[in-house]
Amino acid sequence: MKIKKLTTYLLFTVMLGTLLAGCGSGKNNEAATGNGGEITIGSKNFTENVLLAHMMADLIEDKSDIKVKRQVNLGGSNVAWTALENNDIQLYPDYTGTIVANYYQEKTGTSAESLAKSRELMKADGLAFLEPIGFNNTYTLAVSKDTAAKYKLKTFSDLAKVSADMVLGVEFEFLDREDGYPGIKKLYGMNFKEAKGMDHGIMYRAIEDGETDVTNAYATDAQIKVHNLVILEDDKQFFPPYDAGPVIRQDTLDKYPELEDILNQMSGLITAEEMQTLNAQVDVDALKEQDVAHDFLVKKGLIKD
Repeated sequence: MKIKKLTTYLLFTVMLGTLLAGCGSGKNNEAATGNGGEITIGSKNFTENVLLAHMMADLIEDKSDIKVKRQVNLGGSNVAWTALENNDIQLYPDYTGTIVANYYQEKTGTSAESLAKSRELMKADGLAFLEPIGFNNTYTLAVSKDTAAKYKLKTFSDLAKVSADMVLGVEFEFLDREDGYPGIKKLYGMNFKEAKGMDHGIMYRAIEDGETDVTNAYATDAQIKVHNLVILEDDKQFFPPYDAGPVIRQDTLDKYPELEDILNQMSGLITAEEMQTLNAQVDVDALKEQDVAHDFLVKKGLIKD
């Protein structure tokens, strides 16, 4: 009799546990069972892009039941773009100037024009550019203070006149992109003694060690201050605006429409100065990208610590 009662009690306990598990809150239950879905967020292979990817991932994880897989440091622009097109990733941060000039080989314009053209071109390929994050990380060229003083350099046109005596050290993809060295060469008539491709971090050591004389840089790059470089004026306005924002597959948005509102919480969130500071926390202070991204969102009140 005792055995029968014990068996009945155990059976009741199991049934009750199953019932309670099934009656849990919708969000927690979906998260536990994986019904919230999953997406993969990627990034290019430089600090800023990695930081932005982690911010997007943190926001999605905090505001939804969607599981996020992070594949940062994929490579250059074309690698990340191809991964998006092939659905290997569904979301990553990119820049309007890169999209219009590099991926579609179209002419850019103002920030507003480049954004509109990015969206128009991408729509035909089943892709979308959400709201810009707030800063324009345009390309520029930089030299050391000594080089600037020696040759009296203030503008790209000044540099073109003495480029034959100089070595250019830039990122690998900058050597081939139409919105990089090939385009500058055509517009300004720059013909360097040598043009070397190298990883982003090595560029600054190379110019500091005197191995190169000129390097490409980003407006938000912390290394400009660290290495006391002088940014030259793009006096013919070659470089287009590079407004940063989330780039996502339309079929992913259709499946998870809540992503648009979540990611648009980053609209206008970061100034160029703030981005430079965030980059410095990684490149100079040696903090982890994921920690810097998380702490920034907490500071802005977008997620809880």
